[in-house]
Amino acid sequence: MPRAIWSGSVSFGLVNVPVKLLTATSSKDVRFHHVHATDHARIQMKRVCSADGGEVDYSEIVKGYDLGGGRYVVVEPDELAALDPEGTRSIDIEEFVDLAEIDPVYFEHSYYLVPDERATKPYALLVEAMSLAGRVALGRFVLRTKQYWATLRAHEGVLVLATMLYADEIVPVADLGVATTEQTAPSERELAMAAQLVESLSAPFDPSRYHDEYRDKVLALVEAKAEGQVLAAPEEKAPAAPVVDLMAALEASLAAARSRAGGGDAARASA
Repeated sequence: MPRAIWSGSVSFGLVNVPVKLLTATSSKDVRFHHVHATDHARIQMKRVCSADGGEVDYSEIVKGYDLGGGRYVVVEPDELAALDPEGTRSIDIEEFVDLAEIDPVYFEHSYYLVPDERATKPYALLVEAMSLAGRVALGRFVLRTKQYWATLRAHEGVLVLATMLYADEIVPVADLGVATTEQTAPSERELAMAAQLVESLSAPFDPSRYHDEYRDKVLALVEAKAEGQVLAAPEEKAPAAPVVDLMAALEASLAAARSRAGGGDAARASA
């Protein structure tokens, strides 16, 4: 079981459920170190002053907020500490909403909330009530001196907490400068063809079907080089041709999707 990174309680109304916060995800990114090309020794990064080029001791470094034009406001650690939100050790539920009303762009990081040993019954009650209602909880809590806005939802008998981005952290679509569907309305035939393509590619959600193919290739490359294998230079890929005829592209895509679906049906029938 992962180590708890926070402990407290979920508070809704006059009910408090003691819980522990556990990480729900584990990054599998392949990470590299910077090493010297000649002897493969690790490269050390130094803190250097941009004005005189001299190395700066960590004790001489302070926090500065950039005002632009080379001007900074220096903020002391005790000044920031005075602004830290009060760590109440409580996730205060403020309201329940339909999950469908929350655009996924707001979700940040996910965690599991598991019950404390003495709170299994009220925890199970909260999970079951949320499952029956089909709603998620919105609330706030403090983790590592930062206050987060978060959602709680029932998932396979446990609570999942997701930290949320605030509304002013989301880039408005209007700022993208792209044409809207009202300005580039598709024809009825194009829309019908695209709808058929979507339907032909529709399937139940199965996350096990997807994996990081790039990571697999990188690890295979590392393993091969560690064994001393000499690898051939990769072939250059031809650039993708631009779409000239939208209807022709839709028809070809739909035919390919139907062909793949037919092959899958045939394979299942022969099994």
